[in-house]
Amino acid sequence: MTGRDPHEHHRTATPLELLYDLTFVVAFGAAGNEAAHFAAEGHWRTALVGFGFAMFAVIWAWIQNTWFASAYDTDDWIYRLMTLVQMIGVLVLTLGLPPMYDSLDHGVEVDNGVMVLGYVIMRVGLIALWMRAARQDPPRRRSALTYITTLAAAQIGWIVLLVADTSIGVMFSVAAVLILIELAGPYIAETRVGGTPWHAHHVAERYGLLVIITLGEVILGTVAALDAVVRADGWTMETALVGLAGVGLAFGMWWMYFVIPYGDLLHRFRSRSFGWGYGHLPLLAALAATGAGLHVAALSIEGETHISLVAVVATTAVPVAVYVLSLYGLYSLLTREIDPFHLWLLAGTAVCIVGAIALAAIDAPLAGCLLVLTVAPAVTVVGYERVGHRHGAELLARSGADQPVE
Repeated sequence: MTGRDPHEHHRTATPLELLYDLTFVVAFGAAGNEAAHFAAEGHWRTALVGFGFAMFAVIWAWIQNTWFASAYDTDDWIYRLMTLVQMIGVLVLTLGLPPMYDSLDHGVEVDNGVMVLGYVIMRVGLIALWMRAARQDPPRRRSALTYITTLAAAQIGWIVLLVADTSIGVMFSVAAVLILIELAGPYIAETRVGGTPWHAHHVAERYGLLVIITLGEVILGTVAALDAVVRADGWTMETALVGLAGVGLAFGMWWMYFVIPYGDLLHRFRSRSFGWGYGHLPLLAALAATGAGLHVAALSIEGETHISLVAVVATTAVPVAVYVLSLYGLYSLLTREIDPFHLWLLAGTAVCIVGAIALAAIDAPLAGCLLVLTVAPAVTVVGYERVGHRHGAELLARSGADQPVE
C-alpha cells in the first residue's frame, strides 16, 4: 500500500466500490422515508434536523472512504475485509435512523446510540486501512497519521457524547465541534503535511456514481407517487402527468450534473478539491430530499398529509433549488469564474420553482405543480445544449485544463 499513480490511465471505479455504494442506497432510502413521514405530519423540526444529521453522517462516511480508495485501493483480501467492515457499519447506522427521528420528535434527548455504533464500526475499518498506509508508505506517513488522529479523536468524542446522555441542544453543540474535527482532518493532511496520491478522474467518476445512486431516491419517490394515484383513481391522465413529472425531474437533474467535465478540472486544479468535495454534502442531500419530497406528494395524494398543498410542493421545490444552487456553486469553486450566462439560467430556474409554488397557492392540481417544477432543471439543460457547452469550452481553454497540474 504505497499509493497509486495519480495520473494512472483508464482508472475507473472497481466492482468493490460499486458494491460498497449499494449500502448507501438503503441509508438514503431510510433517511428520506423517515423525513417524508414527519414532514407530511407537519413536524418540520424533526424532519429537517433528523434528515440533516443523517445525511451528514452517511455522505461524509462515503466521502472519506472514497478519497482513501482513490489513493490506496490495493483490492487485496485485507482491503476487501476492511471495506466489508465499513459496509456493515453503514447498515447498522441505517438501523439507527428511525429511533433517532422518533427521539427528536419527542424533544427530550437524541436516541442515536445505534447510529453512533454504526459510525464507529465504519471508522474502525477506515482507521485500520490508514494504519496500514502509515506503515507501508513512509513518505506519506504524516498524512496518514493525521487522518488516524482526527478520525480517532472524533469517534472517541461521539462515544463520550453518547455515554453522557445529554439534552438535544447540548448534543448538537458538541456534535458541531466533532464535525469540525472530522472536516479539518483531510484539509490538514492534504495541504499541510504532504497529502495523498488521489486520482482526479477517478474521484470525479465516484462522485458521479453516487449522484446516480442518490437519483434513485427521486425515481423511488416517483413510483410512490404513481402508486398513490393509481390506488386513488386508477390509470388516468393524472397518472401519466405525475409519472412524467417525476421521471423528467430525475432525468433533468442527472443531465445537469454531467454537463460539467469535473475530472479535467480537478486534474488541473487539485488545490481546489476541498470546496468541490465538501460542496457535494448539500448537493447530495438535496437530491435525496427531492426523493423524499416526491414521497410527501404521494402521501398527499393518498390523503395522509396534514400540511397545505404549498407545503407539499415546497418539500420537492426547495431541495431542487438547493441542488441547482449547489451545482452552480461547485462549478464556480473549481473555475474561479462566474459566467454571466449562468445568471440568466438561474433566473429562469427560479421562475419555474416559484411558479410551481405559486400554482399550489391557488390550489392548482398537484400534478400540474410538479410538471412546472420539472421544467426547472430543463432550463439549464437546454441552455447548455444551445450555448453553455461553447462557454464551457472557452473557460477550459482559459483555465488551461489541458495543461500540467498546478
